[in-house]
Amino acid sequence: MGVKNVSEVTEQTWKDEVFPEWGTWLNEEIERTTVPNNKFMMWWLVNMGVWIKTDKQTSIAIDLWCGTGKTTHDKPDMSPRHQWSRLTGGRKIQPNLRSQPMVINPFAIHNLDALLVTHFHHDHIDMNVAAAVLQNTPDIVPFIGPKYVVKQWIDWGVPKERCQVVKPGDTINVADIEISVTDSFDRSVLITDPDSDDLPDDATIPEMDDRAVNYVIKTDAGTIYDAADSHYSAYFAKHGQDFNIDVALVAYGENPVGVQDKMTSVDVLRAAESLNTSVVIPLHWDVWTNMLGNPNEIETLWKMRKERFDYKFHPFLWLPGGRFTYPDDQDKLQYYHDRGFEDRYSHPINLPYKSFL
Repeated sequence: MGVKNVSEVTEQTWKDEVFPEWGTWLNEEIERTTVPNNKFMMWWLVNMGVWIKTDKQTSIAIDLWCGTGKTTHDKPDMSPRHQWSRLTGGRKIQPNLRSQPMVINPFAIHNLDALLVTHFHHDHIDMNVAAAVLQNTPDIVPFIGPKYVVKQWIDWGVPKERCQVVKPGDTINVADIEISVTDSFDRSVLITDPDSDDLPDDATIPEMDDRAVNYVIKTDAGTIYDAADSHYSAYFAKHGQDFNIDVALVAYGENPVGVQDKMTSVDVLRAAESLNTSVVIPLHWDVWTNMLGNPNEIETLWKMRKERFDYKFHPFLWLPGGRFTYPDDQDKLQYYHDRGFEDRYSHPINLPYKSFL
């Protein structure tokens, strides 16, 4: 700690000392990790945020968000046009406090090849991240997203020439990564107003492709399907036919009564089967206090159903800040952080007597 006396401690020194909670630990791990040939690695950055690094050391970040939820009770009610007001007819603000620490420092990111965002919900697109990428990474790093995502970036001051609008059917390349843009099935974003003075009439049927997309990320070692905040859709089966998917990332959570925003545990299994993936990883269940999911439920249901339906996939239960290596971890069911102490007894112990242990 920088200060030496309680008289020097302030709210700001406290914030500087403890935030972000993980400091640059994960930044350093990602940057210092060399991905071996014929593998790719991913790190979970909380919510739907993921970092993907290939064996050519190419790095992309998707939906990296470093914001917060509610921080005070003194908030006005939701407006009649808020998506949850439109869906439920309610006005009280949702008690969505952030439940996970900040595992990465966006301002300590220096090696990045592209920033991708799937849609404009503000737990997926972040002004802080945009500023950090502009300030601390090469000025050729592209900002990639659908129409309204790019509009948000430009409104925040991201240079237009750094932005690339994508829509389903597009294919883009970032070094050795091939990214196919596919349909989103995020029905919540269809009733969410973008940050704009020109708002559509309530009866307007919005264009999903302008608001949200899914990504298929093809590397030399395997392919990742990022379903972002998509709800379950029967059309996942078409994507499962169109692409050879190894790992699928989907949004799972507990939906409050009257709200359908995340996939349920059964939806996760149905999506994985439809996408014909080898591994399905539920995300998003971790971050909001009012929608916390229990991914163990997914594993339990998978065990109940896998023989009956002859599942060819299995779930992987991750933890925020954790690493997933493909194909090394393709058969693992659960992740646990490094437990440490692997150098035990490499030096003499320093105890009065051995039986002290």
